[in-house]
Amino acid sequence: MKIPCEIVVWYVLPMIRREVSKELVYTHGMTQAEVARRFGVTDAAISQYLKKKRGGNSLVDDNPLYPQFQEEVRISAAKIAEGKSDFPTEMCRLCCVVKKTGLLAIIYKAQTGSVPPTCGKATVDESA
Repeated sequence: MKIPCEIVVWYVLPMIRREVSKELVYTHGMTQAEVARRFGVTDAAISQYLKKKRGGNSLVDDNPLYPQFQEEVRISAAKIAEGKSDFPTEMCRLCCVVKKTGLLAIIYKAQTGSVPPTCGKATVDESA
């Protein structure tokens, strides 16, 4: 059985990269090359994120929780663009947002057919 961290690596991190790269390129005017350098990936990878050939997840895109996630992406992208934070820090923050909103549990269940273990669910303590 897969653990939630495997789901994060395969589905959540690419989705976060896609959303943050779109925001940095289209809203903050960064070049694909600059975003690629900050992310530690190739220019081609950023191109694929922007064209939704990589990092897409219709389960999340169509979810009512998605707008909340997108707002957090906007905040992270602005911090990165303004030099107030870096990509690794914001990646971790957004990953926590995915868990706290319940999106990770939804992705986990869809991908494995099982209820996520406790570590893959938002808890009362984390929501506070």
